[in-house]
Amino acid sequence: MGPRAFLLLLLSFLAPWATKALRPSLRALGSLHLPTNPTSLPAVAKNYSVLYFQQKVDHFGFNTVKTFNQRYLVADKYWKKNGGSILFYTGNEGDIIWFCNNTGFMWDVAEELKAMLVFAEHRYYGESLPFGDNSFKDSRHLNFLTSEQALADFAELIKHLKRTIPGAENQPVIAIGGSYGGMLAAWFRMKYPHMAVGALAASAPIWQFEDLVPCGVFMKIVTTDFRKSGPHCSESIRRSWDAINRLSNTGSGLQWLTGALHLCSPLTSQDIQHLKDWISETWVNLAMVDYPYASNFLQPLPAWPIKVVCQYLKNPNVSDSLLLQNIFQALNVYYNYSGQVKCLNISETATSSLGTLGWSYQACTEVVMPFCTNGVDDMFEPHSWNLKELSDECFEQWGVRPRPSWITTMYGGKNISSHTNIVFSNGELDPWSGGGVTKDITDTLVAVTISEGAHHLDLRAKNALDPTSVLLARALEVRHMKNWIRDFYDRAGKQH
Repeated sequence: MGPRAFLLLLLSFLAPWATKALRPSLRALGSLHLPTNPTSLPAVAKNYSVLYFQQKVDHFGFNTVKTFNQRYLVADKYWKKNGGSILFYTGNEGDIIWFCNNTGFMWDVAEELKAMLVFAEHRYYGESLPFGDNSFKDSRHLNFLTSEQALADFAELIKHLKRTIPGAENQPVIAIGGSYGGMLAAWFRMKYPHMAVGALAASAPIWQFEDLVPCGVFMKIVTTDFRKSGPHCSESIRRSWDAINRLSNTGSGLQWLTGALHLCSPLTSQDIQHLKDWISETWVNLAMVDYPYASNFLQPLPAWPIKVVCQYLKNPNVSDSLLLQNIFQALNVYYNYSGQVKCLNISETATSSLGTLGWSYQACTEVVMPFCTNGVDDMFEPHSWNLKELSDECFEQWGVRPRPSWITTMYGGKNISSHTNIVFSNGELDPWSGGGVTKDITDTLVAVTISEGAHHLDLRAKNALDPTSVLLARALEVRHMKNWIRDFYDRAGKQH
């Protein structure tokens, strides 16, 4: 598997309803079967207005006046003009309505913070397409898909809201986001501190760049999740790769594998790497959504799904064929918990490829995150990080080459102690925590750790089965936000 395919595999959370690539060698591994229309996801009915704001395509050049409509959502049921606040969700790489429906925390705290909720869609995702249907045509059209342009969009939108909504002008704004959106929330506070009084950056791997963290840390955490969830579970998975290699050596073995894994299409010898990538991604996805209650964030899943999966992987010392039958039972928890699926499709993609197209370009330009495995500290086949290979693959697809140092040049890497008022939250079960801020940097750059938390569990809606660790995390986050709001009004009072 090339490094770009590996990167796209790992970044599945970034565009969870989209296909993940174009060429067969970089094809989406098809494990995320969300509904074709992300707005059809079951969620608590949210009452919001859908609005559009005319943004410049290029905030940093002066030779084009081209604009596009950025979509954003506003909910003001609990907003108070006197003493209120604005919670601004820094949109990720996908349809903003999906993120709105999956960020229940903001809805849960709106009344307490007298907050207007604003969800801003990231350029090149959802409906916010700078060049319409031509937005993904080539690298010339994609040239304006950068985090810096997206942050400038957010700044312009906030200016517009404060100018046009009576009562909003003199209110504090708090940036909130999860995953890539969490990175953007932190970076927005860093780059536009006059626009946002603080930021909550949930599961934001802002240090998963260059050599700021070891490239193997992500898959090591995935492996730890499985090792802790059942005896010999990670060991069974580690042994499965060689078992697949041995079984796929013959035509009859390929036929047997196709049947044992209930695959929709017959396997050929060319499919084996693809099959292993698809299985690997399944384990990664399970680590990200190992929630304490049943959920359908990526798929309909039981509570603590890795524990359920590991019930089928207790004995690694069985024959290759029995081991693969057990692997099928484990995979079936993820792909067929509802019992409705007749066969597993290792090439299935879910909806329009727009989300992935955009993300694959970002992963080929500035969001260059090194990942590797060694098969010793993790349960995966060894795979080294190869920047040249990534660069060649990116050039072949997009005609661009990555700039692996640009994010740290732009946002400071680990040298961020001059900034203030950012809460970085990370769940210990979340593999992305390996690239996140997990220790306090200063009194106002604070790390919140959720011992039983997977990927941005704290941003999800409250649930009766929430562990104490996430309840404490949310309480701490709200306390910080209240302090930022209070300090804002205290300073405003002193200036008058």
